[in-house]
Amino acid sequence: MKVIFIKDLKGQGKKNEIKEVSDGYAKNFLINKGYAVMATPTSLKRLNQEKKEHQEKEELAKNNAIDIKNKLEKLTLKFKVKTGEHDKVFGSVSPKQIVTELKKSGYEIDKKMFKSNENLSYIGFHNVEIELYKGVISTLKVELVKEK
Repeated sequence: MKVIFIKDLKGQGKKNEIKEVSDGYAKNFLINKGYAVMATPTSLKRLNQEKKEHQEKEELAKNNAIDIKNKLEKLTLKFKVKTGEHDKVFGSVSPKQIVTELKKSGYEIDKKMFKSNENLSYIGFHNVEIELYKGVISTLKVELVKEK
């Protein structure tokens, strides 16, 4: 019997996978426990529709990420920091502070999107990589300037 998995089942199948299994296993376990449904023309049509919608959503999300990437790469964030002798920075600028500054500029970026969680601790320009979507990486310019 052909079934369509509606949930992941370790060692058996992943969600939206179509697999041939024995009738008893399909009826008594997979369908009964809610892991799969019988592969009928209607359920196959619904599966194809869901895959198509999922693909469209993914494409839209990727295009949005590319738009944000292009805008971020034109942006330079400036942070005024206190410095001591020989322009040594007191403290540092963390990804959390960068996220806060980006939110003020209208960007919804999560701290988890940063490729590196290192704090910026010296005067000058820094390039911070942000992964906006799978494979879409933006390089944000951050400048630390001496507070007067």
